Amino acid sequence: MRVIKGILIFITIVIVVFFMTGLFIKETTYTVDVSINKPIDEVFTAFNNKENSKKWMSDVKKIDTLNFNVGRIGSQFKMIVDNKGEDFTITEKIMAYEPNKKVTLFYDAENMLKVNDYIFNEVDGITTINLTSKCSSDSYIMSCIFPYFKSALAEQDLEYLNDFKNFVENR
Repeated sequence: MRVIKGILIFITIVIVVFFMTGLFIKETTYTVDVSINKPIDEVFTAFNNKENSKKWMSDVKKIDTLNFNVGRIGSQFKMIVDNKGEDFTITEKIMAYEPNKKVTLFYDAENMLKVNDYIFNEVDGITTINLTSKCSSDSYIMSCIFPYFKSALAEQDLEYLNDFKNFVENR
């Protein structure tokens, strides 16, 4: 009986800690970066060409333009993404756009709200892209989950940036 009581206490503590996470951590933030052996203008142009996105993000099946503004800020796109055989929709909005310096994108991916802030910098012909990402959710349960998957989210974004690097350097 003591063993069962101990197990129930342990499970209760784990559940309470899990649900308390959402009360204290409202946003999950991480950074990743990649260096590309190309000049900044070439990297920035390739990065912001929506047709190129399908070439370096293998799970993107289709990108539709919902709204395109001349200055790009406020432009919106709808992406159809394949997630292990199941399609889902992501809406992307350009929040900030400074040529050869910065792009900030807001993603609404069902229960995940994400802001990706990309900073571009060039030194001696090598361009570095630094991504700071902030994830949150309208769903309390998802807010509790994100902090525990921070490294997986960062790995996914780093994989995308490395795929972009390979795309730009090998074309």
